Amino acid sequence: MDIEVRIRGLMMDPATNMPIVVLKDPASDAVMPIWVGIFEANAIAIELEKMTAPRPMTHDLTRNLIHHLNAELERVVITEIREDTFFAVLWLRQGAEPMVVDARPSDAIALALRFDCPIYVAQQVLQSAKLGSAGAGEGQTGEQLRNYLEGLNDEDLGRYKM
Repeated sequence: MDIEVRIRGLMMDPATNMPIVVLKDPASDAVMPIWVGIFEANAIAIELEKMTAPRPMTHDLTRNLIHHLNAELERVVITEIREDTFFAVLWLRQGAEPMVVDARPSDAIALALRFDCPIYVAQQVLQSAKLGSAGAGEGQTGEQLRNYLEGLNDEDLGRYKM
């Protein structure tokens, strides 16, 4: 079963200085951080802040290609986590033909924002997302990091914006 999530925030991991996309299940207190690259975080931040670049960025180009091929992005799903790496798929539709395309979660999220389509996480991924080895700082356990992320308020997220 897939659970629809919302982007709770985009911040910098204070321990590693790596960008984190924080996803939240609105029906519970579950949060799931995904560490992403700086360029992908920038693409997500640009869309979250409704900024426009003078020329199309990579995710804008991808959106334009999908539109010009008369297709639509219906949803993105973060499907699994293996060895601290998240995997995602894009659910596209071209006419009556559904298509599933492999994608990095950061790219899938950036495209979901551009298409205003829902983001889902497989239930088992949300329940088993490993925080400790994926981004906890020295001496910081996964549980401590989870508590830290769950306790963030809007002011905290603003402090770490990209």
